[in-house]
Amino acid sequence: MDPTALALGALGWVLSDEPRAERLLSLTGLTPDALREGLGDSGVLSAVLDFLAAHEPDLVAASEALGVAPGDLIAAQQRLGV
Repeated sequence: MDPTALALGALGWVLSDEPRAERLLSLTGLTPDALREGLGDSGVLSAVLDFLAAHEPDLVAASEALGVAPGDLIAAQQRLGV
């Protein structure tokens, strides 16, 4: 699967829960504006996947919601990593 598309799907999943979205912003240092502006930026998308990789329950839940294996999210993060 395309790592950009997978990361965007994962971002949508993260943002579907307000406390989780706030945790993403807090831990990554991104602002809502920077996140919006960085939707096409591999560094921003990699940070979203890194956020999931750092918390296994979210990684597993996101992978289930997206219909992919957790390893697919990790592989996408590595392909997007800068």
